Amino acid sequence: MNALRYIWMAVPAIGGALCAEAAAKSPGPNVLLIVSDDQSFPFAGAYGCSWVRTPGFDYVAENGILFNNCYTPNAKSAPSRAGLLTGRYSWQLEEAGNHITHWPDGKYRTVFEALGDHGYRTGFTGKGWAPGDPGKGPDGKSRQLTGEPYQKREVDDPPTTELGKWDYAANFADFLADDNGEPWIFWMGIREPHRKYQYGTGLTLTGKTVEDVDRVPFYWPDNEAVRTDMLDFAYEIEYYDAHICRVIEMLRASGELDNTLIIWTSDNGMPFPRRKGNSYEGSTHLPLAVMWPEGIRHPGRTSDQLVSLVDITPTILDLAGIRAEEIGMEPTWGTSFKDILQDRSQDRKYLLLGRERHDDARPLNQGYPIRGIIMDGFLYLHNYKPGLWPAGNPETGYRDCDSSPTKTAILNLRREGQDTHFWNYCFSFRPEEELYDLRSDPDCMVNLSEDPRYAKRRNGMRGLMEKKLTEQGDPRMRGEGDIFDRYPFFKPAFQDFYERYFRGEVNPEENKTFLMSDYEK
Repeated sequence: MNALRYIWMAVPAIGGALCAEAAAKSPGPNVLLIVSDDQSFPFAGAYGCSWVRTPGFDYVAENGILFNNCYTPNAKSAPSRAGLLTGRYSWQLEEAGNHITHWPDGKYRTVFEALGDHGYRTGFTGKGWAPGDPGKGPDGKSRQLTGEPYQKREVDDPPTTELGKWDYAANFADFLADDNGEPWIFWMGIREPHRKYQYGTGLTLTGKTVEDVDRVPFYWPDNEAVRTDMLDFAYEIEYYDAHICRVIEMLRASGELDNTLIIWTSDNGMPFPRRKGNSYEGSTHLPLAVMWPEGIRHPGRTSDQLVSLVDITPTILDLAGIRAEEIGMEPTWGTSFKDILQDRSQDRKYLLLGRERHDDARPLNQGYPIRGIIMDGFLYLHNYKPGLWPAGNPETGYRDCDSSPTKTAILNLRREGQDTHFWNYCFSFRPEEELYDLRSDPDCMVNLSEDPRYAKRRNGMRGLMEKKLTEQGDPRMRGEGDIFDRYPFFKPAFQDFYERYFRGEVNPEENKTFLMSDYEK
């Protein structure tokens, strides 16, 4: 862990005003939203994962509530973050329900926009809502979906060549230094453990061995390359966790910690085959820890209640004593989990999942539409176009799946004629319906949908899912789901543009958008 030591340097002086007692705030707490990029459950020490060391996450869990059953409805960055920010499912957000997309002008205010107009100071560092075009506000300027950017501070010499350069903690210190006594909400947009990784650094920088990985999922080959890939993934989690340790110390030093609601989660599952971008357990199941010294009863608890990312915005509004409609937001469809924080019973029976178009991986810009439901320990999925390739067409290189040593290992095994087992699970066609018992089969290997013993359960879950989706106005339920394929892609023309866009340095004149067909030309 030597390469992480510099992260633990003494917290820099934030300013005399911040070391004084925190100014009086509104009845609602400050809110710190920590959202990592592509981190699956259960890869944190608090969940018993011995080979991922996360003292920051563990601290929040030990002094708050650790959630064992948090899920994203849509396991891809842009649509997952859109749901978190609005409290609405991706199928309720028009083109913002896709990936690499546009946010509809004048629609679907985020909790940051709404609270910013309600007396809250807002800000973010790192990756906000992305990738995509945030659209224009009433003033004609780009919307700030996660608040004012704080992006100036960078790490001089990251431990690996593939880590991002944002100094999250230093940028947060700049935000705290601007304190004027208002309550605040801040988005800590962690880039890690998004790919790429510098291969082998999870071994060389930590002293771990491939034997430290306690389990390889059944749908990946258990070999040195895959285990090394998993350790590189773990190292990036450990790297960003150390930044958050600094952030927590800043809050303590400023007197803000006790009245700050810390919500720490991720956007989707790890960037490996059959995970990120899919709707399986390993795709949608996320870490979640919530801490608020002044507001959580009986801290140190764990909760097995089903919680969705779309529940986060309703919870923040509930704790601030605000209804969405009162501040110009469309009604949320998530459910506040305030009762869980206050140790009151809450009956949460099911969660909805789904996806439309993610990456440009199929002819005519088609997505791979799925809807699903988790209930009573079972996962039901409906694949609406089973004739499409779920990870993208072979001629595109299965582009709806991130490149990685693990992906390469699976494709090589098939190419060399050694084993098609892993390729079948990760890249081949899927049936129209899938049903899995997550209690005994978390890897979703045994499809029970055609087993007559489970017909009643399958039909019941499908019926409830379709009823709720119809109530929510899902276009897929009224035969209009292909509208998601007709929305244009958004992609900057050059990587330099892409990086400057996330730093908030792009002029409106440069903010050009175009169809993916034009981009490919």
